[in-house]
Amino acid sequence: MGEENLTIMEEFVILGFYELPNIQDLLFGIFTVIYLSILMGNGLIIVITKTDPALHTPMYFFLGNFSFLEICYTSVILPRMLMNFWSQNRNISFVACAVQLCFLLILGGTECFLLAVMAYDRYVAICKPLYYPVLMNQKVCIQLVVGSWICGIPVEIGQTFQIFSLSFCDSNKINHVFCDIFPLLKLACGVTSINELFVYAVSVLFLTVPFLLIIWSYVNIITTILNLPVGMKRSKAFSTCSSHLIVVTLFFGSGIITYLRPKSTHSPGIDKVLSLFYTIVTPMFNPLIYGLRNKDVINIIRELCKP
Repeated sequence: MGEENLTIMEEFVILGFYELPNIQDLLFGIFTVIYLSILMGNGLIIVITKTDPALHTPMYFFLGNFSFLEICYTSVILPRMLMNFWSQNRNISFVACAVQLCFLLILGGTECFLLAVMAYDRYVAICKPLYYPVLMNQKVCIQLVVGSWICGIPVEIGQTFQIFSLSFCDSNKINHVFCDIFPLLKLACGVTSINELFVYAVSVLFLTVPFLLIIWSYVNIITTILNLPVGMKRSKAFSTCSSHLIVVTLFFGSGIITYLRPKSTHSPGIDKVLSLFYTIVTPMFNPLIYGLRNKDVINIIRELCKP
């Protein structure tokens, strides 16, 4: 039997937007501004929700944790992307790639569960207001947040280990903007159908199940809101929920299309654009969606800005 032409990979090359060589400096500037806006916007929400006693409620407790998660999530991706633009050195070691993928999957799974928790919080607040102080007490809120952060860790570590246990062929060029599952599977030798099946199973667990729970929550919420008298309460309830739904649509929409569509339909260009939505666009718009559409947050920012 002939020996298979396999290579022990020591590093990969993240191609990123290599097809746009003339605007690398422009892209560096754009993504630098985006990263700074994510840090400042989400950081401001964290500070406001932690320091102002009026916002020490479950909804803002979850929002503060969500903003912290968004900072962590983008920090897994954007600093290395900016470094690649600046130095034009797109190499990433085997271990660094594995670590990036692992944290990306863990934090992405956390975001799925935390968005579901935030939807449940709105469901209880609107549909069961009399039970809200009991069902969403401080202990329960902490348990829900901690559970969102840790429940996916074993699964995502196992998935990362499974991906990087594969043998890779001669090419080490990842045609993507960061280390992600399907671009890595394209470089793997042999049959990867079992790995792909596991990816779809985990995607159903982390994407579809929380998304269906969110849909169920909002069907009940909308039904309850429509039964409220016409006035401020209905308008405020719709405003609060619509902010959450915008974030849900951006994140889950791009995530589900990326990870649940057949491998044969994947194309590098589309995958790069979709990946930017759930890793960068959602964190960037999170402060705008929750801040500029929230009167409580706007009033506190005005107070802070007063001389």
